[in-house]
Amino acid sequence: MKKKISIFGSTGSIGENTLKIIKKDKKNFEVNLLTTNKNINKIFKQAKEFKVRSIIISDISYYKKAKIRFKKSRINIYNNFDHLNKIFRVKNDIIMSSITGLNGLSPTLKSIKYTKKILIANKESIICGWNLINKELKKYKTSFIPVDSEHFSIWSLLQNYNSNDIDKIFITASGGPFLKLPKKQFSNISIKKALDHPNWKMGKKITIDSSTLMNKVFEVIEAKNIFNLDYNKISILTHPKSYLHAITKFKNGLTKILLHDPDMKIPIYNSIYSSDIKSIKTHSLNLKILNNLELKEVDKKKFPLIKLLNKLPKYTSLFETVLITINDYLVFKFLEKKINFKKLIKLIDRISNLREFQKFKKIKPKNIDDIYELRDYVSLKLDSLGI
Repeated sequence: MKKKISIFGSTGSIGENTLKIIKKDKKNFEVNLLTTNKNINKIFKQAKEFKVRSIIISDISYYKKAKIRFKKSRINIYNNFDHLNKIFRVKNDIIMSSITGLNGLSPTLKSIKYTKKILIANKESIICGWNLINKELKKYKTSFIPVDSEHFSIWSLLQNYNSNDIDKIFITASGGPFLKLPKKQFSNISIKKALDHPNWKMGKKITIDSSTLMNKVFEVIEAKNIFNLDYNKISILTHPKSYLHAITKFKNGLTKILLHDPDMKIPIYNSIYSSDIKSIKTHSLNLKILNNLELKEVDKKKFPLIKLLNKLPKYTSLFETVLITINDYLVFKFLEKKINFKKLIKLIDRISNLREFQKFKKIKPKNIDDIYELRDYVSLKLDSLGI
């Protein structure tokens, strides 16, 4: 029997890579649902290729355009995720949740009861709403696998272990394009240079996060949430080649590492097939890199945002939503050439330390409205600063 799979954010890089994997094994998969925000041409092409009956187009204006342009299509077109009960008559075997940004949290929460397994590639959801997600996972007995390469690696290394067995976890950072750039040259960094990641092909926003190492701040929060660890059990090491993704040191004296090529298809592939042993084409073991991993502690003078980790609350709070919103806002200001790279880093640190935002460290999100209302509140506050 074919496995039923749905892909949220099918027109993004994670979604496209997921479909590439399924394309090579169509006899074993049936695609139930695809979703996009605005990319209507691509999603209809995908739906036709994979014989998908239902799609969701989140942006209302593009939804209306699609209803007109594809009115003769037999594909059911929906505008939001409130219709999942109509779309899913039986449970999915797998849902890939890869909608970018905090907008991915609501679909993730709504979909958990409709699938046996959910693969989450949306870090903002895990950072800001993990307590809400975990509650739903337990309620509906849905299994979960993180898709980020670092967290998938930790998850893999923890098979047959639990969080209490861990002595220390190390996640690696490529250091982005500026790992070896002298700090005194940070004032002259252009958008083009910041987007020139040496190893990964990613969207603009996440690439900028990689260049400031803010992405590693977020990944540590993710790891703390997913694996129920204290921050003092998680460290970051720079590793320029992105070949080693995680190191887990156990209390029994064993230390395990996980290596793979810097290609997101590998964690996606293994998340989909999980315990089933399948074969994916990869490169031979790279002994040149393995013999020179160049693992180092992060230079916090060059990448000061790493120090934000020392100021985070031990439990999931609304402050994580504040931090995500501030970073998103300022990254787009940088991409719009409103601020330079050096100011981007300074403002993230300075604004997140404002007293009116610090108070949210003491408040735990009770529901999704708490998170979305705070995001809007912080955005308005940032607008008022006139950056």
